[in-house]
Amino acid sequence: MPEAIRKHPSLALLYATLAPELMRIVAANVQASSIVIEEACQAAWAGLVACRAELVPGTELGWLATTATREALVLLRAARRDLSLEEKQEQAGGELIELPVVPGPERAVELRERLAEVRQLPLRQQQMVLLHGFGYRYGEIAEFTGDSRRTVERQILRGKRKLAG
Repeated sequence: MPEAIRKHPSLALLYATLAPELMRIVAANVQASSIVIEEACQAAWAGLVACRAELVPGTELGWLATTATREALVLLRAARRDLSLEEKQEQAGGELIELPVVPGPERAVELRERLAEVRQLPLRQQQMVLLHGFGYRYGEIAEFTGDSRRTVERQILRGKRKLAG
């Protein structure tokens, strides 16, 4: 049981009641190692400590399951992104790994045009949209830029709308 939860008797009781069910739900939703699932669940519990006052009583398990599942997916994406070339080759059974193909001329032109569209956005939106495109979460972008998470969400949404329109 995390230390932050031990400090709150009502959360400790909730943890004792919901923790096994949360692990089962996340394991059913995400194919990942038990370590990843456990880490995702602990991150969700830490989030619950921070925002429990805002939740409607009785909705904690749903909130925890959604948050932990999202966190597990983020952890899996980060692990895939961070694999070394040797690890990828090992996963491929020692076979040669196909390196990404350089885009053809048409695709390269298309990508340049899309990048030019992003450059038309205000600088702040450019930065946030690009970071989001590289896989950073709103919270990470907010930490990097010094803006609030909500500001990051709004700026990315505005940027995406301008790019779509």
